Amino acid sequence: MDGSAEFRSSNSSVSTNTTDASVQEVVRTAQDELHSLIRQRAEIMKRIGTVKQTIVGLANLFGDNVLSEDLQKMLDRKGQRQVGFTKACRVVLMEANRPLAAREVCEHIQERIAPVIERHKDPLASVTTVLNRLVEYGEARAVVGVNGRRAWEWISDPPAHLASRATAARDFS
Repeated sequence: MDGSAEFRSSNSSVSTNTTDASVQEVVRTAQDELHSLIRQRAEIMKRIGTVKQTIVGLANLFGDNVLSEDLQKMLDRKGQRQVGFTKACRVVLMEANRPLAAREVCEHIQERIAPVIERHKDPLASVTTVLNRLVEYGEARAVVGVNGRRAWEWISDPPAHLASRATAARDFS
């Protein structure tokens, strides 16, 4: 093998190594930004939940007439648009004044927005799955209910170790 072939071969590997390092740096930077954005989204969702819970509490005390029509729509108290299943579970937990069992969450959804729950083959299993996801997101807490069975409650400020577990796969439906 002549020296020029060897030079070209080693030169291309240097170029490839430099390119790989550059690509890896871009990927690391993008990954860091994604993690940061996901943490911010989790913090914003918690803040939104806290504000909504406060407004719902005030509306429950003083009546829906203290809410503008626009605010009623944002809080899904107007019943105008179709609410997603996860969002329905969130709203029920936010408005509850105590921990609720999955069956109770189903009943509340059935009372308020029946079509959302009627689309599910096994509503209780679906609600339980969503409630467990809300726990993973740091938005709800699983507790032992008065009857000794599992129940869930909305939490405004979850522990820091749960807040850091927020994932890109969160369902905002």
